[in-house]
Amino acid sequence: MILNPIDWAWGLAGGLIIGLAGAVFLLMNGRVMGASGILGGLMDRSGWATWGERLSFIAGLVVVPGVAAVMIGGAETHVTSNLWVVIAAGLLVGLGTRLANGCTSGHGVCGISRLSLRGIAATFAYLIAGGAIMVAARHWLGII
Repeated sequence: MILNPIDWAWGLAGGLIIGLAGAVFLLMNGRVMGASGILGGLMDRSGWATWGERLSFIAGLVVVPGVAAVMIGGAETHVTSNLWVVIAAGLLVGLGTRLANGCTSGHGVCGISRLSLRGIAATFAYLIAGGAIMVAARHWLGII
């Protein structure tokens, strides 16, 4: 993989935007910006009182990257063409967010920035599990 000398700036800009969004969400709503909790509240109707806000947030997660990709001419990805691996990965991520009571945006971005021990521990667990799965799937099983 050949990296463009400016690639690091895209990651920095994205991280700053996500961090700013998390801070604004916390200041405006008094709640942590956890995408799985926001979506979960729509699915199980526990957050139905704020359905418009939740739906707008989820729509933004889907629409904004799509618009950005079109504006800059697409994005290179390394997603496997094996649909079963993609489905299994999605199900495992969903299961992990349920087991951890949150996702990387809630624990990783917002939890760590608030020095939450639970958020730090969950993020550490996500990283270890993700690394272990990649080693197993790519190097041992050869499915990615």
